[in-house]
This record gives sequence, structure tokens and C-alpha cells, in this order.
Amino acid sequence: MAESNHIGPKRLVVGAHYGSRDWLAQRVSATIMAVYTIILLAWFFGAHDFSYQGWASIFSTQWMKLVTFVALVSLFYHAWVGIRDIWMDYVKPVGVRLLLEALTIVWLLACAGYAVQILWRV
Repeated sequence: MAESNHIGPKRLVVGAHYGSRDWLAQRVSATIMAVYTIILLAWFFGAHDFSYQGWASIFSTQWMKLVTFVALVSLFYHAWVGIRDIWMDYVKPVGVRLLLEALTIVWLLACAGYAVQILWRV
């Protein structure tokens, strides 16, 4: 009798199946952050006023606040995917992993809220 060892082409595949979606999310979010960095550097080096007022004037326009917020959301999502993968790979007890993931979500949401508060205060 052949023993079923689940190895080979008929192997039982388990897991969260995040691989390709997370790979794409990491690339898209990194691209958004790179484009934002180029926009910010071009605006900064094109400015003539290198004071706090000059820096604050960059973010005084509504579209720059929106672009900055999109870049920050990309940063937070990029961080979430990376940290979640670290928790899934290296923290084996499920309860501890869920706690760390929940704390990570709370921390990233708090950072996003603080970013909104800072952006729309300028």
C-alpha cells in the first residue's frame, strides 16, 4: 500500500496565501514613496526660502497635503506587510503573534492619525 505523505505535485498546500499579493503591495507602495520623494526633493531644491516658513509653505497647498498623506498611507501599509511577515515567520505561538499583530495595527493607525493631525495643522 502506498502511504500518503503529501509530498510532490499532489501535496496539500496550506497557509495564508499572501505571497504574490504582498509582493505586489510592497512594490506599489515603494513606487509611490519613491515618486513622492522625487516630488518633494524637486520642490525643496527649487525653493528659494530654506527656512521653516519655506518648508511649511510646501505643505500649505491642499494637493501637497493629499500627496503626502497618500505617501504616508503607502509607508504604513508597506510597514504593515513587512512587520506582519516578520511576526508570521518568527513568532510561532499563535496568541503571541496575534497580540503583536494587533499592537502593530494600533501603532500604525495611531501614526496615521498623528500624521493627519500634523498635515492639516500646517
